[in-house]
Amino acid sequence: MDRFVEKFIRYLEIERNYSTHTILNYTLDLEDFLRFLGPVPLADVDYLTMRKYLAALKEKNASSRTMARHLSALRSFFRFLVREGFLKANAISSVASPKLDRHLPEFLTEEETSRLIESSIPKDERGFRDRAILETFYSTGIRISELVGLSIDDVDFIGGVVKVRGKGKKERIAPVGDKALSAIRDYLEHRKKQSSAVFLNRAGKRITDRGVRTIVGKYLRIAGIRRGVSAHTLRHSFATHLLNRGADLRTVQELLGHANLSTTQIYTHLTTEKLKSVYDKAHPRA
Repeated sequence: MDRFVEKFIRYLEIERNYSTHTILNYTLDLEDFLRFLGPVPLADVDYLTMRKYLAALKEKNASSRTMARHLSALRSFFRFLVREGFLKANAISSVASPKLDRHLPEFLTEEETSRLIESSIPKDERGFRDRAILETFYSTGIRISELVGLSIDDVDFIGGVVKVRGKGKKERIAPVGDKALSAIRDYLEHRKKQSSAVFLNRAGKRITDRGVRTIVGKYLRIAGIRRGVSAHTLRHSFATHLLNRGADLRTVQELLGHANLSTTQIYTHLTTEKLKSVYDKAHPRA
């Protein structure tokens, strides 16, 4: 079985160009399933086997989202085995995914976002870096991993865009505002260490996801924003503010780097306040 998993993972890396993070999750999910199977051969896996596996995950208090991810990995794995001729039929293709609870993402108001960014007052190299991170994060709406992965060559200061490497190592171009570009310039001018990466940590190496989360968390506290928000909230705020100001859903989808429009549609639920405001002003009996 291990050789089948190795072939599948190699296929994801080379042919599908999946990210390291996704491949790690798939590997862990498959290893968990194989431990559950024990000596049972893959050819004997059927609908009932999968129902028992999902029940076992449930007993471990796995969330619906975790169970759906496991099932997605297994579907891809079994499709691969059938296509390569290792199995005759995909017995788990008909297994339904658990229904996912859709939680509306938290977002900051425009006033809170401004307060957050302005709470970082550049006085030294680290201060200029922190201001540039906050400005760039909100200006582009990119993911934390994409922000961390930015290199100086990816920033077009004249064209006002950055080249972003997103999920599945897909590249896209994202607009970046003048304030963010100015903040990046100021940081690079005050930076002592030379590097191809845009944002560096104290050791002069490319900053990590965790480092960015710590920085954003610090300024959320300084700005007095204590409700359940995190670094990723800036991405949610970026999308919500664009929609509130009239951007169309397709454009926001492209800016966020979402493969499916359905992923972006969750933000339409966050613009109810804007709709109510327009309604109150426009309806004669509101």
